[in-house]
Amino acid sequence: MDGTLVLGDRKNHGLKPLPGALEFIHWLRARALPFVLYTNGTTRTPAQYAATMRQLGFDLAPDQLLTPASSAADVFRRRGYRRVLVLGTDGLIDPIAAAGMEIVPPVGKPMADAVLAGWFREFTMDNLEAACHAVWGGARLYSCSQSLYFATADGRAIGTSRAISAMIRDLTGARVSIVGKPSLDALRSAGHRLGVKLRELAVIGDDPSLEIPMAHRGGALAIAVNTGIGDTDAFAQLPPAKRPHITVNGIDELLALCRQVTKEGRK
Repeated sequence: MDGTLVLGDRKNHGLKPLPGALEFIHWLRARALPFVLYTNGTTRTPAQYAATMRQLGFDLAPDQLLTPASSAADVFRRRGYRRVLVLGTDGLIDPIAAAGMEIVPPVGKPMADAVLAGWFREFTMDNLEAACHAVWGGARLYSCSQSLYFATADGRAIGTSRAISAMIRDLTGARVSIVGKPSLDALRSAGHRLGVKLRELAVIGDDPSLEIPMAHRGGALAIAVNTGIGDTDAFAQLPPAKRPHITVNGIDELLALCRQVTKEGRK
């Protein structure tokens, strides 16, 4: 989403469509091509992100927006977790609670099955201590993202998931499992939502460390745009086997390519 279809500020507000983004979604919709948007952001719930995108003119249903909360809920259900300590705001808490898990507040010396770190600029030392106690008590440690940055209109902005999980890992020695991009769990959630196999997906993204490696891990088509974190040089520096299958300047150029291909296919 950020850096591919829209750009906002460092608080993920003030989103504006990138050139060709609205038209590209309309093109997909007009041809009944199934798609979802996946953002590593957790400042809002998936439904709230979808509503925000609709306000910008994107033709989206509430279930066409996924976040790490979506894939975390899938993972936690499969593993039978009941109690989750969430280090995040309502955008992360609400989807986990809606999936049937008990939300454990990050205070004191709690017991939990999992600790999940997301966007949480209000994070405190008391929260850190509580999360460590949960891990020491047997909870598995999960992070929504391990990215250093996300794309904004002002350039790169530091996320919180990596910083928070790094502190917990350093103090406890716990292994950090990623549930957002570029994990296969994220791609599997998208494939499951669309009802297709992973190798049938085309993954479009702006980050050389997120969408492109995720696509390769699932055997999907990897398409890179240069309107966010990565540029042509950044994608070219990836190992040959891990580079994008297609690189375009932006979603508008990808739309032009799609129109050209479909036009030639009708001849």
